[in-house]
Amino acid sequence: MPILPMLIGVLHLSLVQAHQVDDAKHLDGFTLPSLPSEHLIRYLNTFPKLKQQLPTNLTGKGTISSACWGHERDCTPAGRFQTPQCPGEHTGWARSKEAQVRTFYNQADFGYIQEQLSQLTPQCVPTYLGDSSLECTHYLRFCRGRNLLFDFRDLVHREERIRYHMDVLGPGQLLGHCKLNRTRLAGEMEHIGSALQSWGPELRNFDVLPHPVLDSGLCDVVVNTPTFIMKIDATYNMYHHFCDFFNLYASLFVNQSHPAAFNTDVQILLWETYPYDSPFRDTFKAFSQRPVWTLSDVEGKRVCFKNVVLPLLPRMIFGLFYNTPIIQGCSNSGLFRAFSEFILHRLQIPYKPPQERIRITYLSRRTKYRQVLNEDELLAPLEANDKYAVQRVSYERLSFTNQLAITRNTDILIGMHGAGLTHLLFLPNWACIFELYNCEDPNCYKDLARLRGVRYRTWEQRELVYPQDEGHHPEGGAHAKFTNYSFDVKEFVNLVDEAAKEILSHKEFPRKTSENPSTTQHNEL
Repeated sequence: MPILPMLIGVLHLSLVQAHQVDDAKHLDGFTLPSLPSEHLIRYLNTFPKLKQQLPTNLTGKGTISSACWGHERDCTPAGRFQTPQCPGEHTGWARSKEAQVRTFYNQADFGYIQEQLSQLTPQCVPTYLGDSSLECTHYLRFCRGRNLLFDFRDLVHREERIRYHMDVLGPGQLLGHCKLNRTRLAGEMEHIGSALQSWGPELRNFDVLPHPVLDSGLCDVVVNTPTFIMKIDATYNMYHHFCDFFNLYASLFVNQSHPAAFNTDVQILLWETYPYDSPFRDTFKAFSQRPVWTLSDVEGKRVCFKNVVLPLLPRMIFGLFYNTPIIQGCSNSGLFRAFSEFILHRLQIPYKPPQERIRITYLSRRTKYRQVLNEDELLAPLEANDKYAVQRVSYERLSFTNQLAITRNTDILIGMHGAGLTHLLFLPNWACIFELYNCEDPNCYKDLARLRGVRYRTWEQRELVYPQDEGHHPEGGAHAKFTNYSFDVKEFVNLVDEAAKEILSHKEFPRKTSENPSTTQHNEL
């Protein structure tokens, strides 16, 4: 067994014991954040003064002491949370294998966090302790500030609801008492083509107050709780909404300048006036214990935030998740794996080790398009095979946490192209996502599977897939996403069998057998 995982296992038991002791849980009034054990040791290594308050037998030495995320300047490849996998030839993609790995790491892993940290530049500098401050990364993708005033009084006069608007604030409606470098701020305004690419549409309205914000008498409301202001994507589409959640998680690392970085006593403010509703709303509980605000909660007021973060955005140019450019030949982002583990841990999703049979979950669509017309015929041979435990589910009928409980304990997830395949983020490391048919959108979930580090399969034999018709896009013309399909049964079973073989050969697949094997399961949920 590798030394680091073994030591972390020992550490996990020690920290569980420590959490049962008041003086170990509360360190000078500070409570350790709820994190998976591999995350917690890296958190403690980030804040050595906090770590020193724990007994030395709990924090370990040597290998554990060198464990890091990957964005730290002194982090060695051996100590990283995870190293990308780039098997095969690098020729044509990079000058060397090392360059190939480094490129992927900077594009889609903790190297991206490292680049954001290196880019943080003061835009408005305080003179005294109580003054305002503002610092941002290039193109204003991420910013954080102190003692800033947002003037929302004009929003009460808006007749339309606000979402994806670039004119929420006007000139002088974002204020701070600090030395503003107007030239530098103006030079970062290149990525304001749309609301979700940059914080430029808001920060172009920044201006300076002659007196400290909190002493100005202008604040109708003072928010003492650290606040994340989010411009979010589509709330009912899992793929797009998880662009929001993933970038919020990545922003915790960019903002990780204080031990409270992973605390849940923070406020989320959504940059829109629509009431927030989403099938995935429970995910916010992983980040905040407070109710989510929208602009409707602050309209008509001048709100002063003592600490405010403008996190990474869902549709940044060369951003994370949605617009991530991935070099060919590489997979397994540690940042994506960490996000998966963080969400599952914070939402307390139960884990059940694999037993004798490969656990197959088939996502049955109840939508108008992309239904599988011979679903029963496809699943029948799998249900009759003692190697498989098959369940057919319609996730729209279940709570999101119940969905995650199924996904986390699935070895092969099968479904048609659609946002539900975003669940691949929460599969076990050895699992396979089988996108039954990609509907001529070949890279979306293939790339997401590469980022997460799970196996990916899709239908290759075009002559063995049978569309109901050519598909009719609502705006006219044929389109593969707007019809239903049937598939060749033999080829379907072959693809599942191949996926199962890959899973059984995966180095992380737990090789335990059930003590009481039973007949093949087939649950309708």
